[in-house]
Amino acid sequence: MGKIPNFATILFPLRSRVVLDAISQIGLIYFVFTIGVEIEPSIVKRTGMRSVAFASISMFVPFAIGSISGLVLHHDDDYTVNFGAFIIFLGVMFSITAFSVLARILAELKLLSSDLGRLAISTVVLVDTCSWVLFSMSLTLQLSGGDMAATFLTVMSGGVFVTATFAIMKPVVRWVMQRTPEGQDMAETHACFLLAGVMAWGFTADVLGMHPIFGAFTYGLAIPNSVVGEALIDKVVDFIECILLPLFFTISGLRTNFASIQNTGEAIFLVIIVLIVSASKVCGSLFVAFLFKMPLIDGLSHGMLMNTKGIIELAILNIGKDNKIIGDQIFTVLILMFVILTSLVNPTLAAVMRTTRGFVVHKRGTIQWSKPESELRLLVCVHSTRETPSMINLLEISTPMKRSPIFVYALHLIELTGRATSMLLLTSKVDASQHNGGKDSTMHTHGNVSRLHTQSEQIMNAFESYEQHAGGVSVQPLTAFSPYTTMHEDVCKIAEEKRTNMVILPFHKHRRVDGDLETSHPALRSLNQHILSRAPCTVAILVDRGLAGSLRASRSVVLFFFGGPDDREALSYAFRLAFNSSIRLTVLRFIEGPREASTQTANDHERVVTVLAEDLKELELDEAQVNEFRRRCEGLEGVKFVEKQSASAEETMATIRAMEEGHDLYIVGMKQNKGSQMTMGLSDWTECPELGPIGDFLASSDFELMVSVLVVQQYPEEQHVTNATILAPPDSPERHVVQVCMK
Repeated sequence: MGKIPNFATILFPLRSRVVLDAISQIGLIYFVFTIGVEIEPSIVKRTGMRSVAFASISMFVPFAIGSISGLVLHHDDDYTVNFGAFIIFLGVMFSITAFSVLARILAELKLLSSDLGRLAISTVVLVDTCSWVLFSMSLTLQLSGGDMAATFLTVMSGGVFVTATFAIMKPVVRWVMQRTPEGQDMAETHACFLLAGVMAWGFTADVLGMHPIFGAFTYGLAIPNSVVGEALIDKVVDFIECILLPLFFTISGLRTNFASIQNTGEAIFLVIIVLIVSASKVCGSLFVAFLFKMPLIDGLSHGMLMNTKGIIELAILNIGKDNKIIGDQIFTVLILMFVILTSLVNPTLAAVMRTTRGFVVHKRGTIQWSKPESELRLLVCVHSTRETPSMINLLEISTPMKRSPIFVYALHLIELTGRATSMLLLTSKVDASQHNGGKDSTMHTHGNVSRLHTQSEQIMNAFESYEQHAGGVSVQPLTAFSPYTTMHEDVCKIAEEKRTNMVILPFHKHRRVDGDLETSHPALRSLNQHILSRAPCTVAILVDRGLAGSLRASRSVVLFFFGGPDDREALSYAFRLAFNSSIRLTVLRFIEGPREASTQTANDHERVVTVLAEDLKELELDEAQVNEFRRRCEGLEGVKFVEKQSASAEETMATIRAMEEGHDLYIVGMKQNKGSQMTMGLSDWTECPELGPIGDFLASSDFELMVSVLVVQQYPEEQHVTNATILAPPDSPERHVVQVCMK
């Protein structure tokens, strides 16, 4: 648009560009500072040699290709350009990766907490560290006219500068944290003092012969990943990203002139080099993945992520142009190629992940179709410490048989409300706590981040304590960071990757002191509904109405069986409880009884009745499941089987209300057989459809007994329905003949 007559001169007159450029540089300095705060160098330790191998292949191969291309692109008539500075600069530009852009892509694709995400982040930390050192050498060579002594002195000064920064800032931040009351925000005086230090460190770096953004980056890197760093980011991020950074992009756009591409051959050569470098990162990552016996799809994804470019690369290009390390043509071509490559990474990677992810649709996603002696894999989700005791008590009820161990994935769900990359701070802290058995002393900090750290530590310690005293149980703690709107994707992804048989979710309401249920968070109900509709396995919702406080040595569990896939899945789960000597299990089966003549209407004799072949099949499956359960549990003292007839929903409710007290847990399927008179009409009064008609009744305030409820939904399988229409009165001989034939 700059080619439009008077366009640039009217919107951006020459006298205003100096001011805009100065303001944009301030925004750039503070943005680089926030990136330094977000990076935690210790993440490299947790990925080990793999990150070193990936960083080496992602750094040195592109650097070598870029440096060799500099031999062709450098001209003798470029007397203002130092040859060493030029080839080092090109090598850095081709090898460096945008940390902030990569973190946002990982967060958007739900990969930030995955092995691939942690590996990519640790690789970028190593690559960018080497790139900054080399970039400083290139800039010093150009400014000193190729004086190696001056370059060596600048590099040594930079090393001392970095060491001094870490030595000074860590005690300062610790001092600020000690004077910040727990649960309160940092004092404004402390925040202003620390934020002013960004400009002071940038000025110091400039005096030492380095660029101010190097000083800001080092300053941010020296601030420990704690509530202080998070508070500083929260105070400046909106002003920087919404006001100052757009000015920097505007200035960069004004300086990009496509008319400067004069030598078409060299421009095409540079484009080819950029494509070769991108391909080398992908191929190199595939090679390293093969060496470490990783999935090749992870190697492919890692190589694509290493091609992301962002504002840091744009800033380095502008610095190179300002100091005449590169000319206008190289500047313009590299900006164009970096924009194209970065815009392609996200959709391409999303397409690759989508085609290779896919839910596994098979019977292993249910308890019913798994062998009784096989390992039961459970994904237990908790949002806070309030839900942890009830979940652990449920696991104790599910204590396995000797030949049937259970593997529990304890997933702490944390709502992400801040910036996309700010979760890196909390992710690394929680990962470190898990790595150290939940006993990392750095978790004890202040504010909201500290609260989440402490909460995660308490949850993980509780599950690990349960693992130690329970036999045949293995527990692996996990953490998911996501907005509630997309949190179900994390849960379903983990359930798919871990091949779990059942996901156990807490109900969106918790018990108050008076026994009634109140909503914990409005978004939790929507989250449960999304998981129910998309989970690759069985899903159970636990309504805690006292299970957490039940301390009896012997527990009583009642299963209500009406029929249908969900009830059969619940019965399969109850079968595993039957062999627990501390459990008294009662299976109450409801059988549809004949209705009284007084309840029949004249319309019953005139209506068109549709009989589904699947209903008859469901009845056969129900009968086979019940008979198998009774055969295997025959002789077990703690198991009781009772059958009750019910001709209407009213009789069903009356039977349940008449049950004796003293039970700890009710288990029921979410959906019962379609068209059953025993539950007909209950759905019209259901407050929480995700619990089903019976589960909603058991969890409602109308039900007097304070008993916890576990509502089970089996993973739905595709069913083929055959319809047969019978035009006959209910008691006619014709109807009876057709029913017998279908059976």
